[in-house]
Formats: sequence, C-alpha cells, structure tokens
Amino acid sequence: MSDGAPLGLDWPGLMRAGLRELQLPPEAFWRLTPVELMLMLGLGGARAPLTRARLEDLVRAYPDAGTGRAKGQDDGGCDAADGRDRRAGGQPGGVGRNGGDL
Repeated sequence: MSDGAPLGLDWPGLMRAGLRELQLPPEAFWRLTPVELMLMLGLGGARAPLTRARLEDLVRAYPDAGTGRAKGQDDGGCDAADGRDRRAGGQPGGVGRNGGDL
C-alpha cells in the first residue's frame, strides 16, 4: 500500500489491551484469536440482545397474515367480542393465571 496506512494488526495495541487491560497471562493472550480478543474488549460489533420493546416493534411491523396479531400473541384469554374469560368457563371475573381475580 502506498497511502502510508499500517499493514496488518496493531500488535502493540492488542498486546497492551490483552496484557494490561484484561490482565491476561501471556500464554492465554497468544492462544486467543484477534476476533476473540476484540470480543473480550467489547469491540467487534456484537449486537445488543433483543429487548421487549424491539420485539413489539417487530410484531407490529411483521404481523402474521390474516390474524391482525402475531402468531402466539396472548390475548389474555379474553374474547374480544363479549369480554368473557375463556379460561374461567366463559364467566366474567374469572381467576387469572396467577390465581388473582381478573
């Protein structure tokens, strides 16, 4: 390369990060791949876990065809037409999942 950019990995920087910041013994440092070291340092573009809010965004964006709601989405046992609780024998004011009144 003629643009003056360094070639390869920044080994001195990686060694400082692994040996000083992570306090890895040298033999453990040298057994790591660069990708493993980057992940240990929190670099490497790992995505955050899926949150409830993000899941709900995806459910709204991609509902199951024909149902108007996501597959497996719990309606709380309530029939939208009459408000009766199917889990309590169709009677209003049934017992909820955790034993509490609805």
